[in-house]
This record gives sequence, structure tokens and C-alpha cells, in this order.
Amino acid sequence: MLTKKQSELLRFIHERLQATGVPPSFDEMKEALDLRSKSGIHRLVMALEERGFIRRLPNRARALEVLKLPDGSIPLGASAPSAPVKPKKFSPSVIEGDLGRVKPMTPHFDEDGQEAAIVSIPVMGRIAAGTPISALQHRSHTIGLPPDMLPLGEHYALEVRGDSMIDAGILDADTVIIRRQDTAENGDIVVALIDDEEATLKRLRRRGASIALEPANAAYETRIFGPDRVRIQGKLVSLIRRY
Repeated sequence: MLTKKQSELLRFIHERLQATGVPPSFDEMKEALDLRSKSGIHRLVMALEERGFIRRLPNRARALEVLKLPDGSIPLGASAPSAPVKPKKFSPSVIEGDLGRVKPMTPHFDEDGQEAAIVSIPVMGRIAAGTPISALQHRSHTIGLPPDMLPLGEHYALEVRGDSMIDAGILDADTVIIRRQDTAENGDIVVALIDDEEATLKRLRRRGASIALEPANAAYETRIFGPDRVRIQGKLVSLIRRY
């Protein structure tokens, strides 16, 4: 369901494309909707993109494509968006395409309507930094990060719940950025999937043939598992905190 302003902006973009073949500028959008700043337009464009109504085309400034209208119809010349995938288990490797990859980068517009490079990272749910919770597998939204915050590879984000990693600087409600990989070194902080059912964020330690998942909080105990019970789903590479 779109807000009144989102619907007005979508109609304005669609009508301009129908009339001229060229999308309106951020200044033209601001004047058409009688907003005070382009930052408001930027937020509306992001909301329409997240809801699947428009798409920003790569490598072209100001390039927008209307994918559908509020009544569900698809404008002439636009391709229908693909149906969402409904995975059964926590498995970030099912994410396909370029989402979450450092290269290629997707275009992003700043508040002045200028194109800037940014990487879209899917937020895949919550991860326990405490007693493991049931693994979640759904993309709730995406966040944008500059590529210099990320190493090469495919990434996803998780919202932290719990305090077992506070001595490693990871607090409840932080968002952790994870590089997808199925191996890790001793001492790495990883997303570990236990018995294919529960996920947790812990420091990895190998003890002979066993795997230890070590907290960074003295109030919690290290848990030790056989190697066939734990699968590595990724390694912590960055962290976002809102104040």
C-alpha cells in the first residue's frame, strides 16, 4: 500500500516517461509534489524501489523505470519483477544475482540527485548473540553501504539480538555485515548454523575434531559440538550501529 505522496510521485514519473521518454529530475519531482527539499524525494524514490514499483537503471544518471502501478498493472515496455524465493532453511547462499556483491555496484542517488556508487546488502533477519534462536531466512529489507566498507565477495546483514558478544564490541540491536563463506580460521567471528536449525554469532575455535563456539561475555559458557553439527554460514566483516 502506497502513501499519498508515494502514489503521486509514481504517477508523475510514469506520466513524464510516457510523454517524453525521459524521467524527471529530482528538482522537477520536488516542485511537482510541492516538497521543500530533495531529501524528501530521495526517501520517496527509495520507498518505491523497495516496494518494487520502480527500478533505477545501472550506469545511467537519473535513469528510472516504472515496473508497475498501484493497481498492479505493468506499464508497456516494463518487464515483470521476478517472484520472490521462499527458502526453507537459513541459507544465505540462495541469494542470486549481484545483490550483496561488491562488484558490480548498483547506482544510488544522493540528496542532490547525483549518482553515487553503493552496494545493496540484503538484511536476512535476526541472529542470536546469546542463547541460539531459531534460524531465520527472509529478506526484510536492504541497506546501502559504500564499497570501501566491504571486502570482495557476497554479503548479507543480520540484526543482532543478545549480549554474549559485547566484549568483542557487538551490542544488542547492532547490524552485522557477513561475508558469505563456508570456512573460517580460528578466532574468526562467524555465523554458525547448529544442527541445520539454529543460528548464532560466536567466535570459532577448533579443539581437535570438535568445534567450540565461544562467546565474548564471561556470563556465557563456550559450547562445544562435533564437526558434523556445525556449518559456517559466513564471517563477520563489518558492523553498523545506530544511536
